Amino acid sequence: MINIAVLGYGTVGSGVVEVITTNKESIARRIGDDIRIKYVLDLREFPGSPIEDILVHDFDTIINDDEVDIVVEAMGGINPAYSFAKASLEHGKSYCTSNKELVAKYGPELLELSEKMNKNFLFEASVGGGIPIIRPLNQSLTADEIMEITGILNGTTNYILTKMSKEGLDFDTVLKEAQDLGYAERNPEADVEGYDACRKIAILTSLAYGQHVDYEDIYTEGITKISDVDFKYASKLGRVIKLFGKSKRAGDKFFAMVAPFMIDDNDPLYSVNGVLNGILVKGNVLGDVMFYGSGAGKLPTASAVVSDVVDAAKHKNTHIMQIWSSKKLELSDVGEAQSKFFVRMTGTADAKLEEVTEAFGDVQVINVENVTGEFGFVTGVMTETEFTQASEKVAGIITRIRME
Repeated sequence: MINIAVLGYGTVGSGVVEVITTNKESIARRIGDDIRIKYVLDLREFPGSPIEDILVHDFDTIINDDEVDIVVEAMGGINPAYSFAKASLEHGKSYCTSNKELVAKYGPELLELSEKMNKNFLFEASVGGGIPIIRPLNQSLTADEIMEITGILNGTTNYILTKMSKEGLDFDTVLKEAQDLGYAERNPEADVEGYDACRKIAILTSLAYGQHVDYEDIYTEGITKISDVDFKYASKLGRVIKLFGKSKRAGDKFFAMVAPFMIDDNDPLYSVNGVLNGILVKGNVLGDVMFYGSGAGKLPTASAVVSDVVDAAKHKNTHIMQIWSSKKLELSDVGEAQSKFFVRMTGTADAKLEEVTEAFGDVQVINVENVTGEFGFVTGVMTETEFTQASEKVAGIITRIRME
């Protein structure tokens, strides 16, 4: 019998209980043993619920029970999740989590502790919800040198940008709709400012290159400055706008960034719409590999958590090696990163083209019907620093979006 404890009975935690209850027999076949949820920890009461008889309010009850083999955490945030994870591993219990904040900040420390204790710290659901991406990076793609990872890693922002693109609505209108539908929090800052995607690309980059990437070192730009007018230009160019988390290896340099990008239909991520996520991994041998599916939601995320529970149960007394050392990976200056840029500028192209070309070189001018008092242009490939220097030589830039 494999005994587990679930920390938190919110959306993901209740989903974990539901998945295990619904698929109990098939999960037991995969493990080779029966699985039992012995405890659910939550501060709240749930009278009449299926977990009423196993509900506890004190974590010590779980940590001091030698029968508990695996602790499943679905609370989110750093505290008390970090202390719970550390205590669980120190007491010889494997720890499975969907908590991206915890993994991004303390991943290497908790992995080292799990190795020391011959247990496992698993976090498939921390990136991409139900999409399997952590395990492939650890196991399936290990023969490749990962050259680049590009992901639509946040369903809320992808929903907003998709809705703006297809219906011509402004950001504030779509954000309110997303909040009403439960896709966005009342305080949507973590999503719309790119912080959620930043932590996820930090985790993926750390696993891809084997050293710790501090998410605070990653240049992060959200979608709050993207307007419905930007999508009119994008449509004219045959493109859409997506919020990407990106990391790239160029020789001995490593770059990482979260920002909106304008992409065309040659990009595999072009048609990843709504609340779905997509992750494109480029290897030096295999080439492009695409992971696509539900990036959030109760059951998709719970399914990924339970897959970790199965893995931990199958390796009850064996540590599953994951290459993510505590040695810090120093990211190169984002100013050296290269791309084309789409730029909106006040005035007319006729009046300002000479000034623009003097600063940016040859550009492609874009004018959109029913958009007056401004024009757009696309630069050639240039570095972030070169763009900044050029933009200081002209007046009237409204916005700029990087282009793939």
